[in-house]
Amino acid sequence: MRIEVKESPHPLVLFWISREEGADKEFMELLKPQFRAWKSKKYQPILFESGTGNQEDSMYLLMKRNYEILAKRQFVSDE
Repeated sequence: MRIEVKESPHPLVLFWISREEGADKEFMELLKPQFRAWKSKKYQPILFESGTGNQEDSMYLLMKRNYEILAKRQFVSDE
């Protein structure tokens, strides 16, 4: 597991876990107190579980899709 803390543009805590860690129920239960602790400090915890593809490419495509959806919504609301 890797933990990354981001301050900008929003306070985030990124938890990067392997597929095996994600399947381990005991491990996942251990994360819950960490999530609560970060939330109490006004950080948003986000959990990423590795898959079969490249994580950076997958995140890029997800962000691109979300921006396209937001742009379409903005365009429709401006009409």
